[in-house]
Amino acid sequence: MDIVSVPRGTVDRARPGQGIREMKEAGFQNILLDMAEALTPWELEGAGDGKSVKKLDGALIGDPPSVLGESIKLLSGECRKYALQTPIARAPYLLRGTKRGDLKGQLFLLAQEAIRACGEAGCKTIIVRPLFSGLSPEGLWEANRSFYLSLLPAAKGHKVQVLLENQSRDRDGHLIRGACSDPREAAAWVDRLNDEAGEGRFGFCMDVGSCNICGQDMQEFAGTLGSRVKGVILRDNDGQRDLSALAFTNTSYGGRPQADWLGLVRGLRSAGFDGYLILDFADTAAGFPPLLRPRLLGLAKATAEYLKWQIGMENTLKKYSSLVLFGAGNMCRNYMKCYGETYPPLFTCDNNPQLWGTDFCGLEVKPPESLKGLPKDCAILVCNVYYREVTQQLCSMGIDNRIDYFSDEYMPSFYFDRIEKEACNAAGQPGKGGKHEKQ
Repeated sequence: MDIVSVPRGTVDRARPGQGIREMKEAGFQNILLDMAEALTPWELEGAGDGKSVKKLDGALIGDPPSVLGESIKLLSGECRKYALQTPIARAPYLLRGTKRGDLKGQLFLLAQEAIRACGEAGCKTIIVRPLFSGLSPEGLWEANRSFYLSLLPAAKGHKVQVLLENQSRDRDGHLIRGACSDPREAAAWVDRLNDEAGEGRFGFCMDVGSCNICGQDMQEFAGTLGSRVKGVILRDNDGQRDLSALAFTNTSYGGRPQADWLGLVRGLRSAGFDGYLILDFADTAAGFPPLLRPRLLGLAKATAEYLKWQIGMENTLKKYSSLVLFGAGNMCRNYMKCYGETYPPLFTCDNNPQLWGTDFCGLEVKPPESLKGLPKDCAILVCNVYYREVTQQLCSMGIDNRIDYFSDEYMPSFYFDRIEKEACNAAGQPGKGGKHEKQ
């Protein structure tokens, strides 16, 4: 699973050096090659209407599409300078509320050129939004079938995979569900395109922001599309406006997230997602003073890493041939109820001597000293919210086995038969795990 940052909001397209350097210093390794920054939706909106629309690099909208490839060279050059990869790109697209139904030919030429530019930059995946403007619901599939299949020769020639993306659309000033917003329909589109292509040339990019605006069940969305999902755009909003805010920053009263992050993690985890996590926080970044943006980039990177860890939790469990747990509390119990049968631990241990030698959820509870006798290929999974404290304890004991963490915040299901507070206190500090069991 690769984390990819969207440059919009933090990188000046005319002078990208400083923004790219700050992304590198924040720990990012991958940048989205966003050709929608080289040719923005607002610039496309003015194409061919008699206005002289001049871009920052001096090119005009009416210039040959090959200008698009030239426009991204400054960004890609700075990425190479700072050893940042551009594994995935995005083709130019129209405003969601556009009335320009006459730009289908221009969009095809731009997408074709974007694919060529991808191939030259060593980028093997590109997001190309479906056509929608000027199309009736009945004609949506046929128009897009023709559009995507017309891109097939370029995609094959440059060895680039094309990802469709779920859309919201504007109706009388309100955003509603658009093309590919129904996961069953989206899955059918991808499958039919791949059948006609004779290979897996097409995939899907799930836009969390659009799902949130459309009030969709993200667990169902991700689960229905399954392995077709190759990329996920992580962006938050208020459920009404098409914003790109940092994940977890839009909350209702009481701090409850407005976006269905629980459903997203559950759905992607069950689907075994291992693609691109595309972090889009452009509007949050744009609202911060430039001097504070490096700090924000650090938080954004940590947020993406947290979601990567949560989504990949089951993949983490799969890679260990044997493991033991640390902690005999609610989190350990939740592990055993959800994963104990598939990934059975050898035993669990706890700092509370009163629990040693007892049985907890079918596991023998042993003292921490027993971890010193583990074979080197056996991992220790900390089932306790005091992750750093427990890790420090194990390291001070000279234990050099692989130490990993488990979290029950985004379990496949929750259990409400919690250990009572008095029992937790009797069991000592490690019994305080598993705090987020209700939703």
